[in-house]
Amino acid sequence: MSAYRKDGKVIVMIPARFSRAEEAEWVDTMLTKLALSDTRRKRTDAQLMRRAKVLSRTFLHDRANPESVRWVTNMSSRWGSCTTTEGTIRLSDRLQQMPPWVIDYVLLHELAHLLEPSHNAKFWHWVDKYPKAERAKGYLDGVAHAAELDLTPCED
Repeated sequence: MSAYRKDGKVIVMIPARFSRAEEAEWVDTMLTKLALSDTRRKRTDAQLMRRAKVLSRTFLHDRANPESVRWVTNMSSRWGSCTTTEGTIRLSDRLQQMPPWVIDYVLLHELAHLLEPSHNAKFWHWVDKYPKAERAKGYLDGVAHAAELDLTPCED
């Protein structure tokens, strides 16, 4: 028996031999387990800020110090955003279900904007210090393409 999400739907797999009562019981059980799993995987703003500090220390010589880093639900045309004048970073909650190294890439990309606002050579010098930068870019491009989204890493 298993439960998973696919294309915005929950799929519950149970044996065909189950009675209607067993089916209802196991569907409820699997939905509860899936909800618990989702809750455990949901990353908080505080965790995001802690990760930002680690990435800044590791790749940016501890020079990027955002005022706030948070998840947002209203970002439909990009993965992340940085307001350099305020030192605020926002990441799309679409990233929540992606591998940590992809989230790290987007977060580092936004942190680099605190050092260099535009996408110039100096900016990419900072971002490309991340060992999985190219892999993460490809992953994000693939996700956007598969979902027929026109998403960009961020907005200048």
